[in-house]
Amino acid sequence: MQRTKGFSWIFLIVLSFLLIVPSMTAFANGKVYEITIEDEVEKGLYQYLKRGFAEAEQNNAKAILLEIHTPGGFVDAATDIGKLMDETQLPIIAFINSKAHSAGAFIALHADQIYMSPNATMGAAAVIDSAGNAADEKANSAWLAQMTSAAESSGRDPKYALAMADKNVDLEEYRAPIGQLLTLTADDAIEVKYSKGTASTVQEVLKMADLGDSEIVKVDPTFSEKLARLITNPVVVPILLSIASIGLVVELYSPGFGVPGIMGLSSLGLFFFGHTVAGFAGYETIIVFVVGLILLLAEFIVPGGIVGIIGGILIIGSLLFAGASFVHMAYSILIAMIIAVIGMVILMKFFGKKLHVFNRLILNDATKTEDGYVSNMNRIELIGKTGEALTPLRPAGSIMLDQERIDVVTEGGYIDAGKNVEIIKVEGSRVVVREKNEKGGEVK
Repeated sequence: MQRTKGFSWIFLIVLSFLLIVPSMTAFANGKVYEITIEDEVEKGLYQYLKRGFAEAEQNNAKAILLEIHTPGGFVDAATDIGKLMDETQLPIIAFINSKAHSAGAFIALHADQIYMSPNATMGAAAVIDSAGNAADEKANSAWLAQMTSAAESSGRDPKYALAMADKNVDLEEYRAPIGQLLTLTADDAIEVKYSKGTASTVQEVLKMADLGDSEIVKVDPTFSEKLARLITNPVVVPILLSIASIGLVVELYSPGFGVPGIMGLSSLGLFFFGHTVAGFAGYETIIVFVVGLILLLAEFIVPGGIVGIIGGILIIGSLLFAGASFVHMAYSILIAMIIAVIGMVILMKFFGKKLHVFNRLILNDATKTEDGYVSNMNRIELIGKTGEALTPLRPAGSIMLDQERIDVVTEGGYIDAGKNVEIIKVEGSRVVVREKNEKGGEVK
């Protein structure tokens, strides 16, 4: 009986071990979600990363690995990505596979661990404006504070992060004396304890991070996300709006609806599609745009101009609020309007066409003499006849001729009422007279 009881305990222990081992193996062979950050850092990238992070958390991933090779990008987009990384509960590993400059360095600093490939670099993170010049003091101060905070949040010495963005920090030992920004090599990053190690592949990074047995799940951007990243790029936005404006202007010059109109509407459709996928524009923005477009078209039917003005304001407002940056969208719209005006001038000057939609508002017909029209009856039969001045002619007045009152004008002199005058010239409605003396001669 005791032997049977002993065997039962052994059986339970073995069974428990067998049950525990698979669970330990499953934990050891957990999943690491690999997400790539490449090209320019902009708002469209944020939505892609947000989806990837959500998938990793929903599937109980062990960690997220960000493979970074970017020259940088826009501060507001990098700030949003940094906040997303801070709010994520999973460990985040940054693998700088070629370069993480500017906004890319800021993103890497938010990772729990950083690894670099042998030839990778990290830094050169000064903030610049849209024209490529150094940002103003206010924007620069805010960016320096963000870089410092990003380093401190992951336990790194903030002076190196600060030197990446501030030329006034002296780190001559790392090729960054006063006047130059800091850019760390792979060896530099290890020395200043920014990088945990140097690796050539993702698999090497995972081994160094004690995740070598993990399954790698690569999160690729969808077609919509790729298109949204392209469309929301601050360089592409003014191009799209310019194509839209040129296409619609050319369509106004052409009868019916053709290729230019399709190009214009397609550009606007792409603009709203990309900004909706990226999370900038909502359906209410599209509705406002459509209402504005309808009102603008109604202006060609309803006179007065008020309807068209309201429609134009709604269209511009919808574009402004659909963009990632209010200021950048304002510049983009201004560029598109200038290009539209230039296009209109070129078409009118070199192609000699007229806006067919305006034909109903413009009087194009003319009553020409060549077509048999005359503005007044030219009464040349009055020349040489004599009448009596009914009013003083100073020099204009009226005369009576054969019981007909005629408005006349003298050659320039004054003629009293009651004097006899002779008609010497008729030019349309202009009848010219000259005074005659009692003997029928002309007054000299």
